[in-house]
Amino acid sequence: MESLIEDIFATLRATSNTSRPLTPDELDHLIRKHSRELNGNHRYKKRNILPAYLHIKEHSKKLWESWHIDPELEHRFLLSVRMKPRRTASGVSTITVITRPYTCSSNCLYCPCDLRMPKSYLYHEPACQRAEQNYFDPYLQVTTRLRALRQMGHATDKIELIVLGGTWSDYPQSYQIWFIKELFRALNEWPNDIGTIRSRYQVYRGSGLSNQDAMLQDFVSTEQEKVYQGKETFNQAWHKLYDHAVPYQTVWRRMAASLEELKTEQKKNETAAQRMVGLVIETRPDAITPESLRFFRTLGCTKVQVGIQSTRQQILDINHRATTIEQISRTLNLIRLYGFKIHTHLMVNLLGSDPEADKKDFETFVEDKRFLPDEIKLYPCTLVQGTALVKEYEEEHWKPYSEDELLDVLVHDTLVTPSYVRISRMIRDISAQDIMVGNKKTNLRQMVEQKIEKAGESGLIHDIRYREIARKAVDLSQLTLDDVPYKTLTSSEHFLQWVTPDNHIVGFLRLSLPHWDELATHTLNVTAEEVPTEPGEAMIREVHVYGQEAHLGKADASAQHRGLGRQLIDRAKEIARGAGYSKLNVVSAVGTREYYRHLGFKDNGLYQRIDLTD
Repeated sequence: MESLIEDIFATLRATSNTSRPLTPDELDHLIRKHSRELNGNHRYKKRNILPAYLHIKEHSKKLWESWHIDPELEHRFLLSVRMKPRRTASGVSTITVITRPYTCSSNCLYCPCDLRMPKSYLYHEPACQRAEQNYFDPYLQVTTRLRALRQMGHATDKIELIVLGGTWSDYPQSYQIWFIKELFRALNEWPNDIGTIRSRYQVYRGSGLSNQDAMLQDFVSTEQEKVYQGKETFNQAWHKLYDHAVPYQTVWRRMAASLEELKTEQKKNETAAQRMVGLVIETRPDAITPESLRFFRTLGCTKVQVGIQSTRQQILDINHRATTIEQISRTLNLIRLYGFKIHTHLMVNLLGSDPEADKKDFETFVEDKRFLPDEIKLYPCTLVQGTALVKEYEEEHWKPYSEDELLDVLVHDTLVTPSYVRISRMIRDISAQDIMVGNKKTNLRQMVEQKIEKAGESGLIHDIRYREIARKAVDLSQLTLDDVPYKTLTSSEHFLQWVTPDNHIVGFLRLSLPHWDELATHTLNVTAEEVPTEPGEAMIREVHVYGQEAHLGKADASAQHRGLGRQLIDRAKEIARGAGYSKLNVVSAVGTREYYRHLGFKDNGLYQRIDLTD
């Protein structure tokens, strides 16, 4: 491997354009060339190159120094050998963590009931497997993902943490505080001491817990079969398994922390090498209250992920979704009023629906001012063992759409998506072996986009994810700052976006101007004490500038360090001031507080704020 790495650097030095990385073909040629030195049919693999290089750099200093690698050459090397480059094309590394198995106060028809997992998740899902191997410990989950990202060549100084696991609000508050505190602590202590990590694993093993698949399956098998047969609900089976299981009760009693302990870790993270620049929490519409949203902000949350599924009450009722359209509308507008980004789930092919109705449902969701999310997970309903939907399928009340029907719906939805909405996903990470019937193709989004492109309609796609600049070069002189205004039930919104001449998006800002007169008429049924800000205060809900490997505090060449974010904020100030607002709040993540302080924002309770009259 040493000779291969040395040859990669030599080839990079010899390329005519000394600023570009190797192409995939050039790298593959070098891999094949050096693989001939190996015995048998063995071959060097791309995924092993970077870990080998990092090991040499850390443990074979003389060899590494003999290569005379400057920062620019190393940067090109990293670009050449990085695995899954799209993963951090936005400039931020995303880490998904899963909460421990727990009950759920809802019981939706289509929802998976895996007793090894929190409700709605399955142990074959990648993030769930990682969580189970790490005993659902937040510290260990983050640590292992940081190591994996680093070995794949990704920057890890800007991290968005996504906390999944059924309904976050159903967990004890002391557990919620502990879980988030440990996420921050894992970032603050990276690279983590190996002794600390080993002792943490030993706590779980010493309590009698196992992370071995066979033993875990044996633990739940009897009750799981009763759930599959409809003899018990998920919650009933969970209580039988976990309420008196000494190992689980032993470790769970330790999973508690105080707000003071959380705030200590948050303060450290403001200037840590690995900062949390986004924190996402998943819950349900009926679990959202002004009190819960205030608590979310205290935790450091910046985005709320909430399952909507449909805007039709009849469909929600048929699928046992225990919420109302009025609750959904109130929830989304409350989340917006509190400054969070709104990440929603919407499902097609639910029981009682059809393709044309699904198209109208999506249009309502992105056009009706009662809703208007920022992001959408748009995915088809599939049949999973143990769900109540199985009976509906067996009695022929429900069937999956054909591939053509499904693509037709998703193509339509993609084409009507406004420019301020991002369709983040089109499938769930449910493995094919867990899906009894329904879509099993993991490249569904690619199929949708190819169909649109084949029809010559790619220019009609305004979805943010499709337009992200990703790894493409940016000519800053060609950028235009567009303002896309729209109205919600309780605010005027401005989606400010930096776009290229071909409509690729380089950065954006979400500005909310609350309609206090409408709020005063009890549109949201909240009291003045429950509202987080006062009349005359505007809100920046999100600022995002794209650029791969934009390192905090370092002057690299990415768009994130060319003042695009500052200009977006300056424009937001102008708009808010011109609309008569005297103060501007920002929902800053813990890891971005320093950035906003440098721009003149001052800490002010749940938010950071700047006076527009100065």
